[in-house]
Amino acid sequence: MIPTLCKHTSLRLTVGFILTVLTVSPVSTLAQDSPLTINQTDTLQIVGDTTLQETDTLQTKTRPPVIEAEVKYSASDSVKFTGGKVFLYGDASVSYQDVLLTAYKIELDLDSSLAYATGRIDSTGNEIGLPVFKDPSGEYTMRSIKYNFETEKAIIEHVVTEQGEGYVVSNKAKKLQDNIYYLRNGKYTTCTNHDHPHFYLNLTKAKIDPGKKIITGPAYLVIEDVIMPVAVPFAFVPSSSTYSSGFLLPSYGEESNRGFFLRNGGYYWAANDYFDLSVTGDIYSNMSWGTRVASRYKVRYKFSGNFNFQYITNVTSEKELPDYSKSKDLSLSWSHSQDAKANPYSRFSASVNFSTSSFDRNNVGSIINPRQLATNTKRSSISYSKQWPDSPFSLSANLQHSQNSRDTTIDLTLPNLTLTMNRIYPFKDKDRIGSQEKWYEKISMSYTGNASNRISTKESELFDSSLAQDWKNGIQHTIPVSMNFKLFRHFTLSPSFNYKERWYFKSIEKSYDQEKHQVVVSDTIQGFNRVYDYSFSVGTQTKIYTFFRPSRWLFGDGIQAIRHMMTPSVSMSYRPDFGDPKYGYYDWFEYYDPNRDEIVRHDYSIYEGAMYGVPGRGKSGSMSIGLNNNIEMKVKSRKDSTGFKKIPLLESLNFSTSYNFLADSLKWSRINMSGRTKVLGTSINFNAVFDPYTIQLNEYGNPVRVDRLLWKDKRKIARLENASLSFGLNFGAETFKKKDKQKKGQNTDSQFPDQDNNLENRTEGPPKPQTSAVTPRYADFSMPWNMSLNYNMRIVQDKFNKEKMAYDKKFTADISLNGNLELTKKWSINFSTGYNVDRNEISHTNIRINRDLHCWNMSFNLVPVGAYKSYFFTIAVNSSMLRDLKYEKRSHPRDNPGFGSF
Repeated sequence: MIPTLCKHTSLRLTVGFILTVLTVSPVSTLAQDSPLTINQTDTLQIVGDTTLQETDTLQTKTRPPVIEAEVKYSASDSVKFTGGKVFLYGDASVSYQDVLLTAYKIELDLDSSLAYATGRIDSTGNEIGLPVFKDPSGEYTMRSIKYNFETEKAIIEHVVTEQGEGYVVSNKAKKLQDNIYYLRNGKYTTCTNHDHPHFYLNLTKAKIDPGKKIITGPAYLVIEDVIMPVAVPFAFVPSSSTYSSGFLLPSYGEESNRGFFLRNGGYYWAANDYFDLSVTGDIYSNMSWGTRVASRYKVRYKFSGNFNFQYITNVTSEKELPDYSKSKDLSLSWSHSQDAKANPYSRFSASVNFSTSSFDRNNVGSIINPRQLATNTKRSSISYSKQWPDSPFSLSANLQHSQNSRDTTIDLTLPNLTLTMNRIYPFKDKDRIGSQEKWYEKISMSYTGNASNRISTKESELFDSSLAQDWKNGIQHTIPVSMNFKLFRHFTLSPSFNYKERWYFKSIEKSYDQEKHQVVVSDTIQGFNRVYDYSFSVGTQTKIYTFFRPSRWLFGDGIQAIRHMMTPSVSMSYRPDFGDPKYGYYDWFEYYDPNRDEIVRHDYSIYEGAMYGVPGRGKSGSMSIGLNNNIEMKVKSRKDSTGFKKIPLLESLNFSTSYNFLADSLKWSRINMSGRTKVLGTSINFNAVFDPYTIQLNEYGNPVRVDRLLWKDKRKIARLENASLSFGLNFGAETFKKKDKQKKGQNTDSQFPDQDNNLENRTEGPPKPQTSAVTPRYADFSMPWNMSLNYNMRIVQDKFNKEKMAYDKKFTADISLNGNLELTKKWSINFSTGYNVDRNEISHTNIRINRDLHCWNMSFNLVPVGAYKSYFFTIAVNSSMLRDLKYEKRSHPRDNPGFGSF
């Protein structure tokens, strides 16, 4: 049994109370939770003393009572008074107010004012009944304690005190009046195996202020009882039970590219219970440097979040050398979440992830995150939403950011406001009598208003952009009006009217540059512009079921039926020609084209490139067609002999296209197909786009779609333009684990016969030989492992083949594999890799081997191939307080010749 001691704040008061109480108590041989009362006729109080009979003005003052509350004591064996000593045996305990002292034996010497508490050793050699002291600050255990309640000093044997994340162990400790402990040849360790720790710092001389600090003289490191050549002349170890401010010591090392370095050194400020702040920095011998600011905050039941900012200047080589380069990278991340209980009608959240495009490539850590390297796009959003109770209106505000690290493009939206009115029925009669609704009561309408300000540019040009010229902004109002009702019982008819209005604050005017021979934007006209359009539509859909019952002779009665559900839908829509000059949305100009030797007319929209687009030209009277399919199989359930279950064979297979009656040409739109199904528990998704028209070369020799169906030339419905297929598969030890065939409650006496059975039928003499062999018991062995396989395939159009008059197809696929394996409870292996079929190369591969060494941890991280090829080996203490007590060996990816290249 390992004794533990943390604090002794109230120990002197408790022992003093115990000694005083037992001094004025009647002699008792046994008591169980008996309240201790003062006997006014106790002989200890009437002993004559001449010194007490003299008049003394100093004794005329009223002394406060010694006991302010009821005192209880108990012992399972006895309570015994002998002379000036009091003995409590067997689970002895004494309690006063909120203080409790328990031990197997408590001995009080009234004459010398000493208290001694100890345990005992049982028949198995284990220590039991060790002294335990409880007060509001905690519970503390020691092997023995000898305490002087007058001087408030104590000698403690084999003390183990928990100080922060570590433990201080000493065979002998001395406690002084101010609760300070002194010890010699103590041990400081973070290992929970106190009696024989795997490592410790031997403290030749130490002073401990519980819950605050540890100050030691010369100390040296001991690992597995081997003294290491690592020593310090003195040390200061903070051991506050609450987090506190302090300096952060940097780690050191070397890179061949940036030289020697000190990293992550700085200061941590524990501001209060709601937030903290740390400021750290890096410095390299080649003048590279970096700084970081991090903060965490939390208000219970309201919100929580964290903030991180990094700025790093990387210098490569020397200024005089041709390979000299200098890059400035920054990163900003902010996460904020609101507690659901804070406000049910408003919510604020933030997820910001912004960095320069070269940040992730230039500032990789010792352990490379493959997901971070594979992510080319970063997104951020800050959102606020507000709902009004008993109202259909709601408001949301968003700030959005999207960034591509490959081409350094950035899309920024500041802000995006949306006001929404949920669907309402303005003509519904609330006081209507009867259940039949009028047709006009089914008319519903809603409203959505959007206002946005957006820019798409390069990182280097963002802060030089003009709000009036480069940013796009506008306001859009959308009002859909619809209704639906049953038609011929099986059809649902849904007519609708959609009105859309846009407000823009600038328009453009184009002209032709004869010198450059290109169309240019000659002017941007500022001013308010109202742009509107509208459309009508009516649609219907129904469900068609077909059933197929397989042959009982072939499949038995396990399969009851296979159901095919089809959901066809048809809709008609009409939109007028908003390119008509009366609307004023479009303009034109003429120019001479020397290549064609003719005057060419160029039509354009004065709102081209606007935020919410522009109404389309030409009348549109189109019919949209869609078909959704679902196939399920009904089989008998193995768990229930009378029940059935449904197994989806094809969860979804959708086809959609449209036909424009009023278009001059190319009336059919492309055919879209999408589907989803499951095979062996794996979800498979696929998509494809088909074009029903043929391709021919125009006058410039470029392939274009022409108004001639593919069916007329090649007897094909459509040609494939692009397709994709993806699935993910997860499997592991639990997937292939065999079910336990043994039924619950099965009697195993026949397999493992009890030699004590049928004692009445036994006779004297040697035992008879067993006629049946006993099934041997095997040790349970398991090796948990898990793997995930993801496959993503794409087929796209590549180069145009003029001989075949068709596009060549380009096939590309990515395969990623991730897994982990626990060889034992202490050994684990994690890996991630992948393969790109198009480039015929292995993607970023990462292998990590980890070994749990109880209070230490050993890990080996390997990147065997690629631009980030490196390794990192470390053995370190698990405790964050001793994070610098480690051994590292590494090769940094920055030292590779092709570092950061793609």
